[in-house]
Amino acid sequence: MEEKKFDFNTIIGFGLIFIIILWMMYNGQKTSQNEQLEKARITKDSIQKAKQTAPKNEVVIASDSTVTDSAKIKQLQGTLGSFAYSSTLPSAKENFTTLENEFVRLKIANKGGYVVEAILKKFEKFKKNSGQLVELIKDNNSSFNLQLQTKDNRVLNTKDLFFEPTLTKVGENQILSMKLKAGVNEYLEYKYVLAPNKYLVDFDIQTRGLNTILDTSKSIDLQWDLKSYRNERSISYENRYAEIYFEYEDEKIDYVAQGNDKEENPEKATFIAYKQHFFTSILLTKTPFENAKLYSNDLVKDEKKDTIFTKQYKATIPLAFTNGELDYKMNWYYGPTDYNTLKNYDRNLEKIVPLGWGVFGWINKFIFIPLFGFLSSFMGLGIAIIIFTILIKIAMSPITFKSFLSQAKMKVLRPEITEIGEKFKKDPMKKQQETMKLYNKAGVNPMAGCIPALIQIPFMYASFQFFPSAFELRQKGFLWADDLSSFDEIFKLPIHIPLYGDHVSLFPILAAIAIFFYMKMTSGDQAMAQPQQDGMPDMAKIMKVMIYVSPVMMLIFFNSYGSGLSLYNFISNLITIGIMLVIKKYFIDSEKIHAQIQENKSKPKTESKFQKKMREMMEQAEAQKKAQQKKK
Repeated sequence: MEEKKFDFNTIIGFGLIFIIILWMMYNGQKTSQNEQLEKARITKDSIQKAKQTAPKNEVVIASDSTVTDSAKIKQLQGTLGSFAYSSTLPSAKENFTTLENEFVRLKIANKGGYVVEAILKKFEKFKKNSGQLVELIKDNNSSFNLQLQTKDNRVLNTKDLFFEPTLTKVGENQILSMKLKAGVNEYLEYKYVLAPNKYLVDFDIQTRGLNTILDTSKSIDLQWDLKSYRNERSISYENRYAEIYFEYEDEKIDYVAQGNDKEENPEKATFIAYKQHFFTSILLTKTPFENAKLYSNDLVKDEKKDTIFTKQYKATIPLAFTNGELDYKMNWYYGPTDYNTLKNYDRNLEKIVPLGWGVFGWINKFIFIPLFGFLSSFMGLGIAIIIFTILIKIAMSPITFKSFLSQAKMKVLRPEITEIGEKFKKDPMKKQQETMKLYNKAGVNPMAGCIPALIQIPFMYASFQFFPSAFELRQKGFLWADDLSSFDEIFKLPIHIPLYGDHVSLFPILAAIAIFFYMKMTSGDQAMAQPQQDGMPDMAKIMKVMIYVSPVMMLIFFNSYGSGLSLYNFISNLITIGIMLVIKKYFIDSEKIHAQIQENKSKPKTESKFQKKMREMMEQAEAQKKAQQKKK
């Protein structure tokens, strides 16, 4: 058989036929549209007549200012049901209403009725973008949706429907009512109330007359999503403190773990906070949410590429009907993650500021925050850190003195302890007994040097929590550091060094040098103060290693930390060195200590209950050991 082929004329013929068909379809559609438009030109009198004669399930109500297109409503009812009415109102177009006070500017969209822009007027983004205000919500990074279940098994999303805005003012309060209407008296309402000088916005959700439309036997899912924008210089440092916090079950506070695809399912939640480092978006409710599903995902995979967002947050919260209606009194908070600002609202919000647990949190709440707040109220932040550090170190100086004094005493006793160790080398139990007798006679407590050091540890740990959370430090400069809440870069590296970064910060270098000299000066005394025990590592060798390891760790881990914390550590170590030199020169005399110890030895000693118990336990252990040896 011959192969069939299309010649050029055949191709042209088919092309002409295709063009003619398109032309006919276009004219047919245009004619149909003209016919529909002609039918839609009805008068107000005919609408009123239609309202009286229309079936109950067909909405043909006109708005106050325009004539309603009944054909359009019928078409919309195919997908929206009774809520087709909301799409025929004048608000059924992309428009916005703005609420604004001295602190925030909020833009609420007709479509969805939720906040599509939240700007904090008092704060700017990191210095590189100086002049650009902090924007928590913009460019569709956030959505708020109620998933409605109708009685005819439809699922409608409020974020896709149009609300009718009504803005009023009562006194100094701005009140915005956003209504999603199914009729004149049938609606879902979002009500926003913004007062002056507040970051907290009243936000109510309620329904009226929708119990014949919505399936009130089922809860409505509230869905709140947010991708948090980067607002600080170091995205990795900012991301470290970005997480979801929530309050649940009678004022308990918890958070969703950081990382990829992390979830929590709290019950009786009263607020959910999408926390960034220094700014937070919070949804609060006076009626606790029975349960909630919270989700967090880390969006920073590569610091060089992922530079816009830090975290993806999601919350799904069922809202229950009460007597056929929704009625939730809630609030939005768009503002700084500042301890004092949050505390002023008396809603437990300050607990989202990570100050540490237990005693560490108490030190921050009752000592660090009040003291630093007082100092920073009348002096520059850098000077405030220095004065703050000096006051803390002076307050701790008696403890430091006792620690150094104990080390000096142990150093004096070191030769005698070594002699006991050589004499009873083959009898560890006897050696321990004799060492304890020496301590008792000399009036020396080997734990006296450890206890003061342990007391200082909570203050050190509290500082590691306090300075990264101190909102006051944000964008406040000191010397070469232009932002004490971020790293103080003095040199940009051409490469990225793992763990260290792509820049050099100066305050961590100074802190590392101070730590090196401090450990160099004290390591010998500390090693001499610790008697060598059989089977225990040599303290002298450990100290020699730590002299170099500690400064290197400071350089690596603090290079990208906030410079305020590095400044604190630098000043703290300098002051400690100074205190140590003063104590050694003016308060500790080795010869006097030795003479005092010898005098103590000559005095009769009364055993304390603890010492007596320890002696009896060692004697029992020694007796058991001898009995076992005899059996062998």
